[in-house]
Amino acid sequence: MQPDTSIPAGSVVPLGERVELEGRGTTFVRYAPGPKDAPTVMLLHGWLATGALNWYRCFEPLSKHFNVLAIDHRGHGRGIRSSRRFRLADCADDVAAVVARLQASPVIAVGYSMGGPIAQLLWRHQPNLVSGLVLAATGAEFVRLNRHRYAASTLLVAAAGTRVGSTATWLPRTLAKSLGGDSASPRDKDDALADWGRQEITKHSSRVMLEAAHAIANFSSKRWVGEIDVPTSVIVTEQDQAVSPDAQIRMAMAIRGAHVNRIPGGHVSCIDPDFGRKVTDACLDVQRRIEAGYNPLPPATVTNSEQ
Repeated sequence: MQPDTSIPAGSVVPLGERVELEGRGTTFVRYAPGPKDAPTVMLLHGWLATGALNWYRCFEPLSKHFNVLAIDHRGHGRGIRSSRRFRLADCADDVAAVVARLQASPVIAVGYSMGGPIAQLLWRHQPNLVSGLVLAATGAEFVRLNRHRYAASTLLVAAAGTRVGSTATWLPRTLAKSLGGDSASPRDKDDALADWGRQEITKHSSRVMLEAAHAIANFSSKRWVGEIDVPTSVIVTEQDQAVSPDAQIRMAMAIRGAHVNRIPGGHVSCIDPDFGRKVTDACLDVQRRIEAGYNPLPPATVTNSEQ
């Protein structure tokens, strides 16, 4: 495995390595080591993102308490390339293979947006690998009504294979700006970080981006999400226009004993300066319940985070 050295100097994003998964392909995993004998957190990114772009605010605060892994999902960034149609279940199985290969189990699986279904499927397929869940800006389903789900699927299938997918190769201005940091810094550093972000996104497979959108639109865990039996924390993005806050709350209330933290912000809350702290707090909350011996019977509790 060769380390990746494309990240500009001074970035808080750790280096990554290509990891060969037998029978599956070669994926890419970033690793931030934590304290000795610390538990492991596995970060699962959203659609159009990568492990670095989605979680760059989180590596440093999380690694004070946990060993941190972040994978690039299929067709995203340096993730597995396959001629097969993108499936969320395959992404979950890729994560399971990484956890087994690196002997990192059990992990707290942290899923953002598309990463939420992947985390849920990881628990469902390989419950022995998952000690807890943190689900952010995500739900048990993304398109609620069957007729809307069908319409969305039809449009995405029609777009597959066209140049529409090229829209995934530009870096949104807000994200590019955030990569440079929030305090005043030399322009060359800002430019280097923004260029790195663009490079991350240009590695996406345009075909897979459309197939992933189709998979997200058709995902539903409503029938079984209530069976989740590990400590779970849900971060609800209250101003989210991509994943309805109501849908996020419905998922949280369906998971027995879930703790809910409602935060101001939209679907790109992952770029907020304090996002890393919020994710770290949620992971610590889950870890405390693991260590205390988890009983999933209490109902969900809801708190607000304004700081």
